[in-house]
Amino acid sequence: MFFGGGGLHGGLHGGGHHETFDEQYHCFSGAFLDKPQLEEGDKVLLPSSAFEQLARLHVEYPMLFEVRSEKGRTHCGVMEFTAPEGNCIMPFWMMQNLLVEEGGLVSIRNVSLPKASFVKFKPQSVDFLDISNPRAVLEKQLRTFSCVTVGDQICLPYNDKRYYLEVQQVRPADAACIIETDCNVDFDAPVGYAEHQQQLSRGTRALGGDGGHAAGPSASSTA
Repeated sequence: MFFGGGGLHGGLHGGGHHETFDEQYHCFSGAFLDKPQLEEGDKVLLPSSAFEQLARLHVEYPMLFEVRSEKGRTHCGVMEFTAPEGNCIMPFWMMQNLLVEEGGLVSIRNVSLPKASFVKFKPQSVDFLDISNPRAVLEKQLRTFSCVTVGDQICLPYNDKRYYLEVQQVRPADAACIIETDCNVDFDAPVGYAEHQQQLSRGTRALGGDGGHAAGPSASSTA
């Protein structure tokens, strides 16, 4: 599977030595600035002062950041530098991963991540199997992401529903960039899948069928 580009382009990267951007912000969800589109990816809004500081540093492209709270850690890209000063606007699902509430304090530091070669997801509901072509839907959605982090639950909006998938495995490291990279993707069985299959089996036997099982999640693939 090939994930295309995304995020901020431009001359903010340079050669030679690398300096670090590391700032603290009060975080708010996209609803705070009427930015519901933030939920469809992993990019945040930072204030214009962050742009000015990053412009003075030798920051690698693509610009990726580690986000830390007192109770969690994840990674993200940046969409715009339009947040109010002192604030970071991020997807609500990212705030849930960080276990931080509206207005909570997070630290944001620029990082360099390896290119992902493999990612395994675990859907958090059997409803995910109702999607006719979940792999194609996921591939399209991941084009709005910059990176993935083991342990995160990402949000997949589709047909007016929100599906959540846990990032179970990432190679070659627990966090990796998925911009412009070929990446093998695999699915684990959704949460509740065994119970779901048992219910289907009992229902089939009650109707006088052979008790056969429905097809399981698709195997890994690469594009």
